[in-house]
Amino acid sequence: MEPTEMTAVELVTAYGAGELSPVEATTAVLDRIEAKDAEINAFCLVDREVALEQAKQSETRWRSGYAKGLLDGVPISIKDVFLTEGWPTLRGSKAIDPAGPWTEDSPAVARLRADGMVFVGKTTTPELAWKAVTDSPLCGITRNPYDTSLTAGGSSGGAGAAVAAGMGPVAIGTDGGGSIRIPASFCGIVGLKPTYGRVPMYPASPFGPLAHAGPMTRTVEDAALLMDILALPDHRDPTSLEPPHLTFRGEFNREVTGIHVAYSRDLGHLTVDDEVGRIVDGVVAELDRAGVHVTATDPGFPNPVEAFEVLWSSGAATLLGRMPGARETVDPGLGRMWDAGDRASAVDYLEARSVAAAVGITMGNFHEEHNLLLTPTVAVAPFAAGHDVPPDSGLRNWPDWAGFSHPFNLTQQPAISVPVGMTAAGLPVGLQIVGPRHSDDLVLAMARYVEWLVGQGSRTQPSNGISRS
Repeated sequence: MEPTEMTAVELVTAYGAGELSPVEATTAVLDRIEAKDAEINAFCLVDREVALEQAKQSETRWRSGYAKGLLDGVPISIKDVFLTEGWPTLRGSKAIDPAGPWTEDSPAVARLRADGMVFVGKTTTPELAWKAVTDSPLCGITRNPYDTSLTAGGSSGGAGAAVAAGMGPVAIGTDGGGSIRIPASFCGIVGLKPTYGRVPMYPASPFGPLAHAGPMTRTVEDAALLMDILALPDHRDPTSLEPPHLTFRGEFNREVTGIHVAYSRDLGHLTVDDEVGRIVDGVVAELDRAGVHVTATDPGFPNPVEAFEVLWSSGAATLLGRMPGARETVDPGLGRMWDAGDRASAVDYLEARSVAAAVGITMGNFHEEHNLLLTPTVAVAPFAAGHDVPPDSGLRNWPDWAGFSHPFNLTQQPAISVPVGMTAAGLPVGLQIVGPRHSDDLVLAMARYVEWLVGQGSRTQPSNGISRS
């Protein structure tokens, strides 16, 4: 198997057996980036020299019989919103000075470095990670590896496209309204938004308690191992949680048949593409037949998009107002959001936080009866690149088509997207699994079961056995 086709777990297994070296794997990834990225535009920075030096150090450790961490020597890409010592963090903006200085790592990057992972580069993001597609005035348009005329999603679109295209087995991204899960769905990979505070963030995101960080991988097992690296507290983030009591790699493969889950095809208020809905219906029906007790029901909260947009625009305005020259260079859509944030009052903000709390209480009550909630990850398939909304859809802004994801940023719950099928046009579709706060291990375990089940056979139509409450 080519190193670019291997998972992180397969790579470290090969390193331990002496069948492959970190230098060989990193060279293969760098060569794939050189060959493919001009067309996809997943990376805004690639540092071959640094990556190969890190790989050589890892190779020396493996040859001496001492691996520094769980994924020592595995190539990884870093979304260009994470501070990374020695590399600029421009966040897709022309208003940030590349000269820096760039002297510290964010908590997630520090954990990856301490584990011995190999940093191949930084991945593209829309300006300040503000939207659910990936294009910016600084870096241009990031495209979907399955069809480069289409979007990879966003805001972690560069990360999703890189993993899907074999330009590294794993990546880290951020998610303030779907920014890990949407590109995971559009690019056919696994993307986990953990419980808020599970992965520390510094500097604090302008989007406040909406913002999460997490892994983007080809398999659930790789996501679990990355979570064991990332999920440790950092004093720079006062909201970070205490260390987990169990390892994610020890829990992701546990038994989940027999638990009670809910399936909501539309959350009671969303319009879903027919083909996306049929694919997800079929996988959920398979779960029901396989012993997961599925009830088709909606959580019962009204569409919180207006509250989400108040919180989102307020954060954008707060950050942009501190950036000299931003008004002259800002993405036009982000500029409109900036204006909306400037118009929002403190009362508007607090009322939006009240809506978020109400949705969280509704979901807490819902999970008293249903261990997990299943939904489509995104209501639509990937659409034309360079557009914030599907062309000719009549939608106002990206939150209008991302209604399955942003409610669970308001509630701070863990949610994962796992690939479950392909449209007739050959485009990936994801299933979202949402759990109560602090149930990241259960979310990963169900995702692993879905991953296994999808690999067993072809898609089927939903059975008549799913009850509706």
